[in-house]
Amino acid sequence: MADTEHHVRFYQVGSFAVGNRLVPLELRSLQSDANRPNALTSGHRACQGCGEALGARYAIDAAVHGSDGQLVAVNATGCLEVFSTPFPETSWQIPWLHSLFGNAPAVASGMAAGLRALGKSDVRVVAQGGDGATVDIGFGCLSGMFERNDDVLYICYDNEAYMNTGVQRSGATPPAARTMTTQVAGPEPGNVFGQGKDVPRIAMAHEIPYVATATVADLRDLEAKVLRAMQIRGARYLHVLVPCPLGWGTASCDTITAARAATQCGIFPVFEAYDGEVTSSTPIRRQIPVEEYLRMQKRFAHLFKPRRDDIIDRLQAMADRNIARYGLLEQEVAS
Repeated sequence: MADTEHHVRFYQVGSFAVGNRLVPLELRSLQSDANRPNALTSGHRACQGCGEALGARYAIDAAVHGSDGQLVAVNATGCLEVFSTPFPETSWQIPWLHSLFGNAPAVASGMAAGLRALGKSDVRVVAQGGDGATVDIGFGCLSGMFERNDDVLYICYDNEAYMNTGVQRSGATPPAARTMTTQVAGPEPGNVFGQGKDVPRIAMAHEIPYVATATVADLRDLEAKVLRAMQIRGARYLHVLVPCPLGWGTASCDTITAARAATQCGIFPVFEAYDGEVTSSTPIRRQIPVEEYLRMQKRFAHLFKPRRDDIIDRLQAMADRNIARYGLLEQEVAS
């Protein structure tokens, strides 16, 4: 039998590998360093393919690096808290405090004030929660934190529903998505259009020093934004898209693919803003129709059996509006 084996060289498009050579160490991601902080270590109980576990590890490792290890974290109730700290165990390797579902921003603000009173200005505070704790239950405390310009970086890990309690709709659930509380029924099946909140834009309206969005599909971008946020004093907000295989109905191996598709169709714009003004956005590299993004998720399966062009077109219009608003097909933000 003839030898049919061939040696094939694979190249990662968009990675930091050029040919068979790696870029200089200083340009590589923090996660590529064997000595990374590993703030969220092994042993947690997240679902296979959990985007939130990835997002939290990436973001907090970057925050630890950006604060020279002088970091404390406040964590709202939710998936991240439940899977990382099943009593009496914890996967956190940093000083970490569990708050109630709705008061993480307030607790973090108090912690920052206490550290300031003790003269420990070198110790930085991060607050984190899911979209339920951020967009809904803790929204008032978050707005107060923004108004006071408290020295806290708040990170929202947005998986677009209350996943920990059975996939109920949140204020970040997209229109037409099926959840346990937005069933497929009536002329507009799934979550209704016109509800919810765009918290990054609301944060910008407070004119806080820094607001940014990111996804787990672009590790380098996420790390860079956390590092920039840690160089700033005052209230800062980072909104990270973290797909949930359970709630979205995606394969566990497609978490990064789904997050990338959200950006490449325009439904989730990636940008930065300083003092209430958008200063940069990440342009779409290979534009795809919204339909391609929807088809990979079972929560939108009802839009294709039978096909609902009217709803798909409305979702495409939302993406097109984001593309125009943030200049996602250009290098500069649209005016």
